[in-house]
Amino acid sequence: MVHEHHSPEQSTHAGHRNVNAMAVSATLHCLTGCAVGEIAGLVIGTSIGLANGWTIALSIALAFFFGYTLSTLPLLRAGLAVGTALSVVLAADTLSILTMEVVDNAVMAAIPGAMNAGLVNVVFWVGMTISFVVAFAAAWPVNRHLLQRGKGHALTHEFHGAAPTAGVRRLIPDLRTSTLVAVLIAFMLGGLVVSIAAELGA
Repeated sequence: MVHEHHSPEQSTHAGHRNVNAMAVSATLHCLTGCAVGEIAGLVIGTSIGLANGWTIALSIALAFFFGYTLSTLPLLRAGLAVGTALSVVLAADTLSILTMEVVDNAVMAAIPGAMNAGLVNVVFWVGMTISFVVAFAAAWPVNRHLLQRGKGHALTHEFHGAAPTAGVRRLIPDLRTSTLVAVLIAFMLGGLVVSIAAELGA
C-alpha cells in the first residue's frame, strides 16, 4: 500500500482553505438572518413613516433577533436545552452580527435616498444589495479570526446538519445556509424586478 505524504506547507494550505470555507459559510449564515431582520425593519419603518434613526434601530433589533433565531434552531434540533443553546449562540454570533449591522446600516444610510426610497424603488433594492455585500466583506475576516481561535461559528458548527433528537424537536426545520441564501437572493431580485416594472410603467 502506498501512503501519500503531505508536506507541512501542503497541510498548512489545506488548513487555510478549510478555515476560509468555514468562514464563508458562517458569514453567509449570519448574513441571511441579519438580512431577514434588516429587510423586515426597513419594510416596517418605511411603510409606517418612521424617521431614519428609528428605522435603523428597528432593523438592528430584528437583525439580531432573526440572526440568533436561525443559529439557535440547529442546536435545539440536536437536543440542547433552550438556555444552553442561547448561551452558545450569543457567544458564537454576537461579534459577527454586530459587525454586519454597523457596516450594513452605515452603507445604507450613506447611499443618497436609499433609506427613504420606499419598497417599490430601484434605489432601495440596489442599496440593500450593496450594503449586504459590503457587510459580508467586513464580517468574513471577523469570522475567520474567531474560527482560528476556536470561537465564533466553531462553537456551533458540529450541530449544523446533525440528526434530530426524538420527540417534538424532530419538527424543527433543518434550514441549510444554501437554501436561505437562495431564498434571500430570489426575494431581493423579485423586489428589484417589481421596482423596475413600476418605474417603467410610470
